[in-house]
Amino acid sequence: MSSQPLVEVRNLKQYFPVRTGLFGSTPLKAVDDISFYIDEGETLGLVGESGCGKTTAGRSLLHLYEPTSGEIYYDGNLITAKNIKHYRKEMQIVFQDPYSSLDPRMTVADIIGEPLDIHHLYRNKSERAEKVRELMSLVGLNSEQANRYAHEFSGGQRQRIGIARALAVDPRFIVCDEPVSALDVSIQAQIINTFEDLQKKLNIAYLFIAHDLLVVRHMSNRIAVMYLGRIVEMADADEVSDHPLHPYTVSLMSAVPIPDPKIAHSRQRIPLEGDVPSPLHMPSGCAFRTRCRYATEKCAQERPELKEAAPGHQVACWNI
Repeated sequence: MSSQPLVEVRNLKQYFPVRTGLFGSTPLKAVDDISFYIDEGETLGLVGESGCGKTTAGRSLLHLYEPTSGEIYYDGNLITAKNIKHYRKEMQIVFQDPYSSLDPRMTVADIIGEPLDIHHLYRNKSERAEKVRELMSLVGLNSEQANRYAHEFSGGQRQRIGIARALAVDPRFIVCDEPVSALDVSIQAQIINTFEDLQKKLNIAYLFIAHDLLVVRHMSNRIAVMYLGRIVEMADADEVSDHPLHPYTVSLMSAVPIPDPKIAHSRQRIPLEGDVPSPLHMPSGCAFRTRCRYATEKCAQERPELKEAAPGHQVACWNI
């Protein structure tokens, strides 16, 4: 494996102007200076509460939102607004809602075949039809259903259609934007298994965005925890799950259900205090300090940077 990451994000910022009066506006800092990397064939899990900026981070990485600032590298090459079209085949996305992300007026064959049309990846109609059939089979769909519409499928089948569409251009990297959160639990397991099988077969790298910590731990090689637009902890999946260091991560992990009733009964639940601050009016210093039981005066004055607290384990906290 190359020592160079497949995808590298450096100091990514994504701000959205919000009108605060007749003429004025305030920047909403959805993503505020985050950095991470993903190796070829690796899965990085990105977790956090709703509204923390994880979906925005994934879309900004793909330039679906033009980043406010920061650098994104793919295979060592800097991606910009001018050359992003060149990398569309290499980087794809599977959206959260498996229905609203599919055009209801298009058949499954046209939905999956559209990327093939855009990138001219076939020589004739029969080759296109064969590729669509192969993609449907790859994600566990019956190719005889190719001429049906999205509303004729279940939620899990719709998500498989979305996965097949993403795979149509043979990408090496896919942003999975909460791809199982809108599905029933039994269907979630099937889709997760599909992602894992595809990764083994095709050596695809994933940015797996979710708020279900059990799913993220199962899927990921490493986990990054976000809070109000910033990464507060990042390490190997087992390390973050078994030895969380940031108070926010500790609280999240204490809420993860454990199937063994004896262990679950002995665990202490650590609830978060207060409410999430408005991203329009961020607290000074550490954004988490208003909900942290260990907050000090320094936490209010200075914002902690992500630093290595143990080998391969990065934390943004003054008390670590």
